[in-house]
Amino acid sequence: MPAEAEDRGDGLRQLYEQTEEQQVELIECILQDKNIDEAIKAVKRNKGAAGIDGMTVDELDAYFAMHREEIKAQIREGKYKPSPVRRVYIPKANGKKRPLGIPTVADRVVQQATAQILSLGYDKYFSDNSYGFRPNRDCQQAIGKALEYLNEGYEWVVDLDIEKYFDTVNHDKLISILRERINDAKTLRLIRQFLRAGVMEDGLVSPSEEGVPQGGPLSPVLSNVYLDKLDRELESRGLHFVRYADDCNIFVKSEMAADRVMKSVTNWLERKLRLRVSATKTKVVRPTKSNFLGFTFWKGKDGWKCRPADDRKKRLYDKTSEILCRKKATARTIRSTFIQLNWLIRGWINYYRIGSMKDFLDKYGQWLRHKVRVVILKQWKIPRRIYLNLHKLNRIVGCGFTDEEIYKVANSRLGWYRRCGMYVVNYALNPEILGRKTKDRPGLVDPLAYYLG
Repeated sequence: MPAEAEDRGDGLRQLYEQTEEQQVELIECILQDKNIDEAIKAVKRNKGAAGIDGMTVDELDAYFAMHREEIKAQIREGKYKPSPVRRVYIPKANGKKRPLGIPTVADRVVQQATAQILSLGYDKYFSDNSYGFRPNRDCQQAIGKALEYLNEGYEWVVDLDIEKYFDTVNHDKLISILRERINDAKTLRLIRQFLRAGVMEDGLVSPSEEGVPQGGPLSPVLSNVYLDKLDRELESRGLHFVRYADDCNIFVKSEMAADRVMKSVTNWLERKLRLRVSATKTKVVRPTKSNFLGFTFWKGKDGWKCRPADDRKKRLYDKTSEILCRKKATARTIRSTFIQLNWLIRGWINYYRIGSMKDFLDKYGQWLRHKVRVVILKQWKIPRRIYLNLHKLNRIVGCGFTDEEIYKVANSRLGWYRRCGMYVVNYALNPEILGRKTKDRPGLVDPLAYYLG
C-alpha cells in the first residue's frame, strides 16, 4: 500500500478509535470534518461521471465550502434526502449489460464518508476468507488461498453464482444485520435513505424497493456486511471457501460432498438471505473447468497452479486490436498509441501476475509488435518515406541490409500486414527499438519481459 494511503488509513483509524472510546454516536464520527475532507479527496481521486444534477468532482471543494454545515445539520435531523442515482449500463464479457447507479458527486461524498467509518468498524469482524473490497486484501490473495485449498486435496469446486446480487439485496434484512452492530438510529436512517433514493432512467424516477446499486462508494461495504452471514454459515459447517464480493468458491474432497454442499448452501441462501442462486451457473466442477475471478487452474508436477482463463486472454486480444485498429491508430500519434497499449498491458499483467502465462505472453508480444509495425509503416505511407526511415533504422540497429533489400520492402505491392512480416521490417523495428524511449514517445512495453521482470 502506498505511504499516502497508509497515512490516510491511520488518521481515520485514530479518529474512529477516539470516538469509540468517548462513546460518541457513530453519526458524529461520520460527520467529523476530517472524515468528510478525506471523503472529498477520495471522490475527486476516483473521478467518475456526474450524477443527475450534472455537478462534477471539480466543483466539490466550492460546494462543500458553502453547504457543509447545512448538509451535516440535515443528516443529524434526519432530513437529508439523497438524489436518485443515474442509471447507466456497461457491457459485460458475455454480451449482456451490467446496470450501474451513479449518485451525484455530493451524495458520493456522504456515502464515502459513511463507508470509511463502516469499513473501519466492520473489517475486524469479517471472515479471513473474504477478500473483496477490503483494505490490504486483493484478488491475488484470494487466488493464493484457493491454490492452498487445492494443494491440500480439496479438488472439487462448488462455484456459487448469486443471480443479480447487487440488485436483489433485501433492504429490511440488510438493516436488520447492520443493527446487530450499529446502535445508532441516525446512521441506520441515513443508510436506508441511500438504499431508497430511487433510480432515474430516461428522465423517469423509479423507487428502489430492493438492491444496493453498484456505482456508489457505500455499496461494496454493505455487500460485505450482508454476505458476512454466508461466510459465518460456511465456517460453522467447517467448509473451505474463498469469497470475493459476490463470487464464492467452496472447495471439498469429493463430488458427492460437493453436490450435497451445493444443494444445502443454495437452500440456505434463498431462505435466510432471500437471494436467488442461478440454477444454470451454480455448478460443481473440477478446478481445470472453473473460472474464478478470471483465473482457471491446472496441475503440474509440483501441485496446482493458476493461469488467466481463455476468455480473459481473448479479451486482451480484443482490446489490443481495438487500440491498433489501422484507421484509428494511423490517425493519432504513435506516442498516444504506445501510452494506451502500455496502460493496458501493465494493468492486465499486474492483475494476472500470480498466474502462469510465459508462453501466452511470448506469442501475444510477437503478435502485438507485428500489429504495431503495420501502424508505423502505414503512417510512413509513401514508398520514399518508408525507404528513408528503414535506411535510418538500418544504420542505428546495424542490421547490414543492402539498399536493394530495403528498396524491395519500400516498393512492395504486398499488403501492409504481409509487408511487416518481412525480415527487414522485423529486424529494423525490433523489440529493443520499439521499447526505446524517445523525446516524442515512451517505449512500448514488452509483455514477456515485464512479466518476468
